[in-house]
Amino acid sequence: MSLVERHDAGGVTTLTLNHPETLNALSSAMLAALETALDELGADEGVRAVVLAAAGKHFCAGHDLREMRAHPEEAWQRDLFARCSRMMLSLVRLPQPVIARVQGAAVAAGCQLVSMCDLAVASDAARFALPGVKSGLFCTTPGVGVARNLSRKHAMELLLTGDLIDAGTAERWGLVNRVVPPGELESAADALARTIASHSRAVNALGKRLFYEQLERGLADAYDLAGAGMACNMTFDDAAEGIEAFLGKRTPAWRGR
Repeated sequence: MSLVERHDAGGVTTLTLNHPETLNALSSAMLAALETALDELGADEGVRAVVLAAAGKHFCAGHDLREMRAHPEEAWQRDLFARCSRMMLSLVRLPQPVIARVQGAAVAAGCQLVSMCDLAVASDAARFALPGVKSGLFCTTPGVGVARNLSRKHAMELLLTGDLIDAGTAERWGLVNRVVPPGELESAADALARTIASHSRAVNALGKRLFYEQLERGLADAYDLAGAGMACNMTFDDAAEGIEAFLGKRTPAWRGR
């Protein structure tokens, strides 16, 4: 059994966390499998959008606490969190946009996983939490991603209470883009992915990279970076094709560069 299953269709790749027995916990093995899958996607020019899904009733329960308790050494723990952070950053650095498809609970590092995806679609049965504080382990690393999606006070409420929030609250707070009935979740995520996949892969890749880079800069530096990025974008074959298609009122034929 593969811990991360891959399905490709029409430029959209669905990666499915596939260990529902542990609620798809981010064990060492799961982290390694997910990072390998993301590395392969990054080099695959046929992939234009990615859906990150999970098998079973829930999305992801976070880190595997049994595995963590079996290795109390600080060096082992540091290595685990370094690997997890590297995998989370891979989602941001992936050239293709990533959509989380959340059907149930996404808690602790599972909530972090949702926050590090570019977009998220959730079932109205989904629930989100940073519950570590209830077990004596503050969700510090999950807070990095979540705090970049939510306001500070909403993020701190999750961190300090450990309480679950429902999908509607997650949408209002900015953790997910939209909430749909359970029976519509797969089609809603797929429709969003296909919309993204209909655009130029090269342009999406440039835009995604510049979006995250400018967020970390001051306002003037952000505009400098964005302006240079748009000037570079205008040299792309796909920009020429897209503009000509718009002016000619036809569908663009992307060249991938």
